[in-house]
Formats: sequence, C-alpha cells, structure tokens
Amino acid sequence: RTETEKMLFSLPLAGSAFRKVYFDPNLGRPSSIFVPAEDVVINYGASDLETCERSTHVMRKTSNSIRKMQVNGFYKDIKIPDGSNNTSDINKKYNELTGESSTYNYDDIHTILEMQVDLDLEGFEDTNDKDELTGIAIPYVVTIDYPSGIILSIRRNYFEEDAKKLRRMHFVHYKFLPGLGFYGFGLIHMVGGLAK
Repeated sequence: RTETEKMLFSLPLAGSAFRKVYFDPNLGRPSSIFVPAEDVVINYGASDLETCERSTHVMRKTSNSIRKMQVNGFYKDIKIPDGSNNTSDINKKYNELTGESSTYNYDDIHTILEMQVDLDLEGFEDTNDKDELTGIAIPYVVTIDYPSGIILSIRRNYFEEDAKKLRRMHFVHYKFLPGLGFYGFGLIHMVGGLAK
C-alpha cells in the first residue's frame, strides 16, 4: 500500500511512474515496488515496454544488500569496488528543485544497472526446429555495477517452455497524460508550458 501511495503521489508530478513486480530473493517472496521515472531509462522513441530493445532500471543498493544477493547465488560472488556517490545531472537538478543536498555516503551505496535486453549470447544462441542457429537475440536480464562495469548476473528473461521466447514483463508503466514519446506528461510539464 505504501508503495502504491508513493507512486500515485509522484505520477501527476512526473507524468510517468513505474511499478516493478518481481521475486525478491532477500525477502523470499514476490514484491511490488514503486520506481520513479528518473530511475527507468528507455529510448524516448520506444512505443512501449513490450517492444523496446532495452530498458534499464537504475538501482541503489547497500554493500550488505549486494552481499546477501551474492550469498543467495542471485549475483556472482565477485569483489566489487566500494560504492560512491555517483549523482547524475538529472538527480543533481532534481535535488536542487526539491531542496535536498548531498550527504556523506555512510551506507556505502552502489549504483546497480539492471538491464532487460535482447542478446545473442555465444553458447546460448537461439535455434530453430532443426537445431540451426537463427541469429535472433533473445531476452535476458543483465545486472552491472556502475561505474566499474562488473557484471553481477545474466539471467534468462523468458519461460523455458515458451517456444516464442517472449520477454517476461517486470514493469508496469503508468502515465498521467499521454506524452509525445515513451514517457507521459505531468502537471509540471503542463504548468511549465503555460508559464512560458
């Protein structure tokens, strides 16, 4: 309920909001969380989540949370550099507008990029009924530590028995008003346009 309330409060302001539905290995149960639009990166020209070639969820996780995922076998057990405060230009402007200021990184926060992408991985190529390589890229979820570029996991993102290998959807996109591209328009966009 609290995640839905946060999403509904953010939606009219930002114009787009996302709900991520997934199995959380740390909690051992399905979870549904609110993800703000600035943390979901998709080509602006894409028509929807189902047909876009790549979508990226920018996550912030503590070292302890990452270590739990490594011990559970969800992430590769590999040493990653200490987290740093990598604030993007968008987040800097957003913090300036909301009155937030950057603080010392006590929790050792890591920026993790979780990409839902179509890949043609060597050794895991798509084949037809005659076991011939098709050259078609198929859906995977690739998780990378940013900015080190260390790959934490690569997971299949389709059901094994699915002959069409359709992407499993983890995100639901809510729009306040339809936009000209992928993202929706919010009240801020409308008021800003009127003010000009």
